[in-house]
Amino acid sequence: MADLKKEIEDSLQQYKEAEYQELIQQLRPKPPVVKNALAAFAVGGFICAFAQAINNVIIQTGLPQKEAGTVVVIIMIFLGALLTGLGVYDNIGKFSGAGSIIPITGFANAIVSSAMEWKREGYLFGVAAKMFTIAGPVLVYGILSSVVIGIVYYFLK
Repeated sequence: MADLKKEIEDSLQQYKEAEYQELIQQLRPKPPVVKNALAAFAVGGFICAFAQAINNVIIQTGLPQKEAGTVVVIIMIFLGALLTGLGVYDNIGKFSGAGSIIPITGFANAIVSSAMEWKREGYLFGVAAKMFTIAGPVLVYGILSSVVIGIVYYFLK
């Protein structure tokens, strides 16, 4: 008798779980995929177009293309860090999702965000130690891969 009661309770529990999962599927809002994709495309495109506009202006001043590219990278890193510090970059990220992680400004955002998060721990053991928590692996693998590519290039030359 106890086994039958246990079996009935288990069946009822499974039925309730299945019914609950079906209800969740019905009530779950559908993600606005098209809207999110358009927002990411628009913001990412705007960041890139803005950087290109800065590049064109700098080249018009007479700086060669290679040096102008370096200046644009510095300006974009500064703007990404500044907007993160002011709290604007987070709002841009909430609106555009992946569109805000363009490599230069997204990298600046990652470093400044982690530095700001650990500020209360002090400048040495908080900001300085934790600043590269997110960016550290990117730097390590970036430097390591550039060394490997340099060695391969040296021997193939």
